Amino acid sequence: MTNTDVSSSGDASRFEEHKQRFFIPTLELSESTKEVLVMYSKIPTDQLQAHIEGIKKPGQSTRTHASGWDVRFLNLHIGKHPLYQSEILPRMLRGEQKYLDLGCAFAQDIRRLVADGVDSSECYGADLRLDFLELGYELFNDRDTLKSRFIAADIFDESSPLKELYGQIDIIDASSFFHLFTLAEQKQVARSVIKLMKPRKDTLVVGRQVGNAKASEYPRRNGQGTRFRHDIASWRKMWEEVGEETGVKFDVDGTTHTVESMGMNMNAPELEGEAAMMMEFYVRRLD
Repeated sequence: MTNTDVSSSGDASRFEEHKQRFFIPTLELSESTKEVLVMYSKIPTDQLQAHIEGIKKPGQSTRTHASGWDVRFLNLHIGKHPLYQSEILPRMLRGEQKYLDLGCAFAQDIRRLVADGVDSSECYGADLRLDFLELGYELFNDRDTLKSRFIAADIFDESSPLKELYGQIDIIDASSFFHLFTLAEQKQVARSVIKLMKPRKDTLVVGRQVGNAKASEYPRRNGQGTRFRHDIASWRKMWEEVGEETGVKFDVDGTTHTVESMGMNMNAPELEGEAAMMMEFYVRRLD
């Protein structure tokens, strides 16, 4: 599945907003990203910078410098998750496991898995819109080889195409997703995620997100509503409450990190105050 239109003025303004939030003066690729672009995408090492700079953004008629990119799209975070080498990758390599990247953007984490030998047809991506996918195909040079299915869906719409995957997913990557919403909305998302998970022991939800040492609702800087920032205790409590509602038991845990250690810009508007932090987490079904 490919996106057919990535050139609206709304998309251009969306990228400009990202540029202001995550602008870095010099593009620095992680070793993991370099490895995937060289070994998987077959881009010569000495051409990496030019390749990335040559990707056209929606709404722009000329090629632009890579430092305007949202740098998160150039980091393959799934490969750094504490469970990646010990469980996520081995399970996917054994086959008969399905992976869903919820809020997939460029689907960069799917490329990490596929570069590590996972069958791309067992990987799915979903996002509210699929505007970034064309850029992902350009960036990773795999339009003709990637067999993953991408779904445009609203997680809050129970009639969305995501329902086709209910009960089928073994590992859900929900990085940078839950933290977009209020606590009540996050609980609603969790209920939908439970529907997506295979109803058996050891299905997983993994990811990373912005958190806060003072778990609470925080106002959006645009003045339109709030979004809830978790610490580990509040994250565990939310899943316990949703688990009780749905009759499912979970083991929930995670680790916290400074914002800088996870490669984020401290000026990013989604970081609320000095207590802002990053969380890596897992949610494991126990029954």
